[in-house]
Amino acid sequence: MIEKGNKKTIKGWIFYDWANSVYNLVISSAIFPIFYDNVTTRAFLDNYNAENGLSLTKVPDDVNVVVSIFGTHLSPSVLMSFTLSISFLVVSILSPMLSGIADVTGSKKRFMQFFCYLGALSCISLYWFGKAPFEIGMLSVFLASIGFWNSLVFYNAFLPEIAAPEEHDKISASGYTMGYLGSMILLVICLAIIMGIGDKYTSLSFILVGIWWVSFSQISFRVLPNNVYNKQKTSNKLMKGFSELKAVMSEFRGLKKLKRYLLSFFFFNTGVQTVMLMAVLYAKREIFSGEYEDQATTGLILAILLIQLLGALGAYILSRVSNFIGNIKSLIISVTIWVALCIWAYFIKTPMEFYYLASGVGLVMGGTQSLARSTYSKFLPKTENHASYFSFYDVTEKVGIVFGTLFFGLMEYLTDDLRSSILSVIFFFSIGLLLLLFVPKEEDKEETDFDKQLTQDNPVLDYLS
Repeated sequence: MIEKGNKKTIKGWIFYDWANSVYNLVISSAIFPIFYDNVTTRAFLDNYNAENGLSLTKVPDDVNVVVSIFGTHLSPSVLMSFTLSISFLVVSILSPMLSGIADVTGSKKRFMQFFCYLGALSCISLYWFGKAPFEIGMLSVFLASIGFWNSLVFYNAFLPEIAAPEEHDKISASGYTMGYLGSMILLVICLAIIMGIGDKYTSLSFILVGIWWVSFSQISFRVLPNNVYNKQKTSNKLMKGFSELKAVMSEFRGLKKLKRYLLSFFFFNTGVQTVMLMAVLYAKREIFSGEYEDQATTGLILAILLIQLLGALGAYILSRVSNFIGNIKSLIISVTIWVALCIWAYFIKTPMEFYYLASGVGLVMGGTQSLARSTYSKFLPKTENHASYFSFYDVTEKVGIVFGTLFFGLMEYLTDDLRSSILSVIFFFSIGLLLLLFVPKEEDKEETDFDKQLTQDNPVLDYLS
């Protein structure tokens, strides 16, 4: 058994947020989305000039940029939405299967290491994005996403094993704070390279992400145990892993509080993750275009730095607020603010308005993510199967992101208007807010008609239970 509350172990666990968050910032949010948009636009313009015998340096206003991939033409944002959606679908399938094996064999750390290295190496391979066919480049995006998100399943599963429930909010917030600060340091280094040497060296940032991620994760891997409950080696790991997962599913069905929380989490976290994944592409096309196009790179990086700084502060503030009014009430306040911010985002048109919006997003984003993770950890029953339980959390999150990114891209595809995609995000936050109101304060073992209806009619819970 691992000693709960051991400061060295807790610090080591927190350091994985410092290690992996550079993916979220540099690859998902800041540098790669801008790089991706520039590369796809340049490739389209080269083809457009060649086909029409022109030598334009900018895409005409009445022409839509598209990417040719597997014989299909899609806008860059739709292609990114669909690629990420498929990656999250794969993660949703892998997580429960692998977590069952991890619980029965005590090998959470081994799985965490494998996906960490897969994600980091895939980030490094983005150095060649645009130099190879887009099909290969998007494969790197796809694998990096799988590596990052699957490693988090096993990372998060350590939280209830290293600390008592009353410490979860503080430790989870500390992890997100370290992640925001660490990733911001690397972002500044990458910006120094791009602005000091030249933007043609932007792709070096992706190599630095992989090196940073692998290097600092070693601090976590040195202190986190691989077999917390001394599970014995076993043959037929796959079948026993499925049996372990089936037993956890059966137990999960009777936990009304956890089940209702997970359903609300599905919706509001879908909104959070969709904003994080698609915000930069949205801002670059809808805000930093036309008369503001020359401010795009500087403006977007400034907004992202604001989000990082205020995200660390927001995680700390909301963890303190939860000490006074409780986790669910704190999340209700947070999600309400998200709804207001999304409505505002639909109408903004200038960079200054976007900076104000980014400040609000930063304050609420860090707190929502850290509190959502610690709340789930607090609601878990006494169990040794933390990886299996956190696979439910992860599957709920990833299926939500599949829906979020898919609907975000689909709204643009159907309306030919990226701004209308925000409506789908508002929908997810609003439903999540409503469902949070039905999370009970105490666990009631007697299942109500409402809960039976949720289990019978909800596709997410059908998948989980």
